[in-house]
Amino acid sequence: MSSIAEGEVVTHERTFSESEVRTFAALSEDRQPRHLDADDEGRLMVHGLLTATLPTKVGGDLEVLASRMEFEFHRPVYTGQEVHCRVELTDVDPGEDRDEVRADVTCTVAGETVLTGGFEGVILR
Repeated sequence: MSSIAEGEVVTHERTFSESEVRTFAALSEDRQPRHLDADDEGRLMVHGLLTATLPTKVGGDLEVLASRMEFEFHRPVYTGQEVHCRVELTDVDPGEDRDEVRADVTCTVAGETVLTGGFEGVILR
């Protein structure tokens, strides 16, 4: 685990497949038709919490043990769309055996905001 600094920005991109949406539907038991029946363009709507796995992937890479996560979903994401996630560490408070961290999150598709939020937690040393 490398050291992190306040103001650091970490990004991650991902495009969800139909198979991933169907698997998440089975795991979450959220089987709404919008997630299982294709729209007029042949796409499935990606679950909001599946979209939220982008910032959780960044938190996992940083080894953050989250104590709070908050997301606001602005518009739907569909299979085949590339989602860009930007995580900015807004507060890093170093401690003796752990760093307390806070981060802001913005996810976009083609420049349009689809998810905002943040998380806080600790990184154990």
